[in-house]
Amino acid sequence: MAVVCAGDLTAGPGIGLLPLVSLGPAFAGLVGGWRRTVLVGLIAAVLCVGLGLYSEVFEGRRGPTALLTVAGVTAAGVVAAVMRQRREAELASVRSIAEVAQRVLLRPVPRGAGPLRIAVSYTSAVAEARIGGDLYEVVTSPGGVRMIVGDVQGKGLEAVETAAVVLGAFREAAHDEPDLSAVGERVERALNRHLGGERFVTAVLAEVGDAPHATLLNFGHPAPLVVRPTGAVGYAAPPDRALPLGLAEHDTDAPLPYTVPFAPGDQLLFYTDGVTEARDAAGRFYPLDARAALLKDPDPEAALRAVREDLVEHVEGPLHDDAAMLLVRYREGHREQGEWGGTGPGSAA
Repeated sequence: MAVVCAGDLTAGPGIGLLPLVSLGPAFAGLVGGWRRTVLVGLIAAVLCVGLGLYSEVFEGRRGPTALLTVAGVTAAGVVAAVMRQRREAELASVRSIAEVAQRVLLRPVPRGAGPLRIAVSYTSAVAEARIGGDLYEVVTSPGGVRMIVGDVQGKGLEAVETAAVVLGAFREAAHDEPDLSAVGERVERALNRHLGGERFVTAVLAEVGDAPHATLLNFGHPAPLVVRPTGAVGYAAPPDRALPLGLAEHDTDAPLPYTVPFAPGDQLLFYTDGVTEARDAAGRFYPLDARAALLKDPDPEAALRAVREDLVEHVEGPLHDDAAMLLVRYREGHREQGEWGGTGPGSAA
């Protein structure tokens, strides 16, 4: 408005800049509240009258027309400001609900369980979202620490609902069932009651107890990455591929548990395909095994943060799919019996 006034005084009334004073309340309605818009509109009206009287344009139609323009734009700005503030309030409420849903669905995992140190990273591909179709959980049971990392087919609220079913069933079964096969069967039954059609969930279940190995049960999920203290890197692939959860109606054999050596100093990195299938500008997949050196940081959370930052740098922009990672590190010098008791899922959250 100051620029318009200066231009009008400099160029004279013949240029016809006076109606541009209405730009003030127009922009005020976009960025401020309705009270601010009204105030700016009143200032614009005063400037319009003052310039009109100074330039003697109120003797014709130009002055009243400019004043009506300011009044109309101010009224429209007030309406726009009120509607925008209502939408912002609704969005704030939705975000608050989403944060509560995040805490219920993807609860913070324990930073430590017995001799294990644990870190998790989750990045949703949906703008402004905190949760999506990827899932993870860590539960301490009488037999050791049990974990799940999975990926729900599809996106949106249906994927979140399916993830909630899987996590709810796993949390109950992990405490009650004697082995991973029974846990997987229970999750399968719960999922079959919920899913319809050809929807499915890939998942890998794991158990780490007192034995010097980790037991895995893979339902069509990418194999976890194993990093040894010597620097050796490999994938803990299952002996046979199995269908994902939710496809039991195809009457295929259920996956069998298998073990991988897991001793002090070893690391297991569970992840979803949003990590390994992330592409750079040239279409190259993210080389997770080649980036295993990023996990050498003594702090597992810092190590996982380094991998996430490198992943984002690889794609040079936002991810196109949800990406979850769960790092389990066996602390060196720990191999004592009874070390698993007394650590609940939320003890160090």
